[in-house]
Amino acid sequence: MRKNILSLLTAVIFGTSLFGCSSSSGGLSDNEVLSTIPNYDAEVGTFAKGPNGEDAVAASEIELTDEQYAAAKAMNLKLAMLWAGTSEWYNGMTDGALAECEKLGIEVLTVADAEFDPTLQATQIETTLSLKPDIILSLPVDPVSGTTAFKAVVDSGTTLVFADNSVNDYKAGEEYVAVCTGDQYGMGRTCAELIAEAIGGKGKIGIIYYDADYTVTNNRDNQFVRSVVENYPDIEIVSMMGFAEETATGEVASAMLTQNPDLDAIFVSWDVAAEPVVAEIRSSNPDIKVVTIDLGENNDLEMANGGIVYGKSADVPYQIGGTMVKAAVLDLLGEDAPGYIVSDALRVTKDNLVECWVKAMNCEPGADIMNALK
Repeated sequence: MRKNILSLLTAVIFGTSLFGCSSSSGGLSDNEVLSTIPNYDAEVGTFAKGPNGEDAVAASEIELTDEQYAAAKAMNLKLAMLWAGTSEWYNGMTDGALAECEKLGIEVLTVADAEFDPTLQATQIETTLSLKPDIILSLPVDPVSGTTAFKAVVDSGTTLVFADNSVNDYKAGEEYVAVCTGDQYGMGRTCAELIAEAIGGKGKIGIIYYDADYTVTNNRDNQFVRSVVENYPDIEIVSMMGFAEETATGEVASAMLTQNPDLDAIFVSWDVAAEPVVAEIRSSNPDIKVVTIDLGENNDLEMANGGIVYGKSADVPYQIGGTMVKAAVLDLLGEDAPGYIVSDALRVTKDNLVECWVKAMNCEPGADIMNALK
């Protein structure tokens, strides 16, 4: 299910809504809400399962012994990182991987950013394989085209570990070692708690979700919706709109605010996608609060200043990056690695922003944020 921005804007121009309101109070019905975001699953547990139903294992359980560190160092391994995009979150993951590589004596050949372009990522894969890495860490841009793009990695025998999401038709322990990600359900639950806190437990909210078949964001967005519906009866979800490109969320927010000027808060799937939403809110009604996922300098400065961004949930990218390297090494040493590994879920507000940055990124936030907090 994918609705593009053109159809959204057309709906606004002709005075219609992408999602009709069916409840007498103006909110969407539970069925409308729960059936909107892709890959909705009514039966959920504490943790999301992996792409092929793997049970989650905590990242804190993935450790190497002194003997394994020594054995890996003797292998003189080479590693490449091929990420889908760039942000503080990717930087944290890179730094965690680099720290673990240093301990293991692994040479890092390249760190690439595909700019969320599957064609560019396919080219980067081809270029990187010419360097003959032993390990590739990657976050796939597109799980559909990625099946073909990563085939060359699989065929080469290079050890492959994914962050956040796999690609279609691949299985842990076969084409790749593991998927390392955050506690997706935990982050969704945390954002529901934060948005309720931001508006005093009652009011009208909108949801701007990632309208694509992408396991990580689908899990987080759906768990946010489930948690609001199940736990906060005085919160009305009055608008849900999807986006396909993170740079287009400002237009989505503009449409949502035009149709619903009395919103109290908006949830957005992730931090960078929330930046245009914050800009739209600032120009229309700065009393509206935003809750989103992932740390990021711009929105975290807004939070530090007590502005539009009220709170966030975040995983621990530094931990994810380091765990990806450990999982790859375990595989190369002939040891079993879990196929689905999850990091912690953090609850982030102005009051614990520095603490969360240190845990998630292994560093303090930038000087602007630190000065604002003072």
